[in-house]
Amino acid sequence: MKFVKMSGSGNDFVVIDNRKGIIKNRKSTAITLCDRKFGVGADGILLVEDSEKADFRMRIFNSDGSEAEMCGNGLRCIVRFVSGNVYRKKSFLVETKAGVLEGFVEKGQNIRVQLNVSGGAKLNIKIPLGKTTLTGHFINTGVPHTVIVADDMEKIELEKAGPLVRYHKLFAPKGTNVDWIRIVDKKHIKIRTYERGVEAETLSCGTGSVAGALIGNLLGMTVSPVSIIARSGEILRVSFNEGFKKVYLEGKTQLSFKGEWIGL
Repeated sequence: MKFVKMSGSGNDFVVIDNRKGIIKNRKSTAITLCDRKFGVGADGILLVEDSEKADFRMRIFNSDGSEAEMCGNGLRCIVRFVSGNVYRKKSFLVETKAGVLEGFVEKGQNIRVQLNVSGGAKLNIKIPLGKTTLTGHFINTGVPHTVIVADDMEKIELEKAGPLVRYHKLFAPKGTNVDWIRIVDKKHIKIRTYERGVEAETLSCGTGSVAGALIGNLLGMTVSPVSIIARSGEILRVSFNEGFKKVYLEGKTQLSFKGEWIGL
């Protein structure tokens, strides 16, 4: 089985053309391939599949085998993959579980994709954690995110605090991704994300970057476009209009290597 390893600002994926249905058990395949000791190693796998609604369908399975509704960095990677390996064009409509979304191949390795906001945001949610209470802001940018504004993100023990919010009863039964952001100025924010399904901090999160930018705007702290400084050090750009009817995420993608998996 041939695959491509790609990264979107440090968020890494195994990308596979599955239009012929070569992968039957997607969950176990994701767990096997994503293992960083015995597999290829990745935050998730991206599958290109046929669609009756769009140019192709993206399915994403996290490293724990769970299927995600959407992934911003994954969408950016799969658009670049399809442009170079399946269709010779620069713009696409992509079917996802979060709707049909646009993707554009721009200069160099830069890919711009559309994200949808589902439902209304909920601001100033009190999250009791033992003797501490955090204030979070919830928004669904294809997948659920809870954004927490912090003054010093380096002091956060994210591997401990992340699961406490991710599995909190306030966000049951599906849980939530958790993003800590620091506002640098109205055009720049820093972010750290604990990702649901990966169950760890990732070097970048596309839907989280969008969530941070939009929550910042709702709190009067950011204006479009917003540059998001990811944990990897790379910069993602989020642009949006009033009411968030059009929201776009853009940034670099990297093709790491191509290979053939013989273990399945």
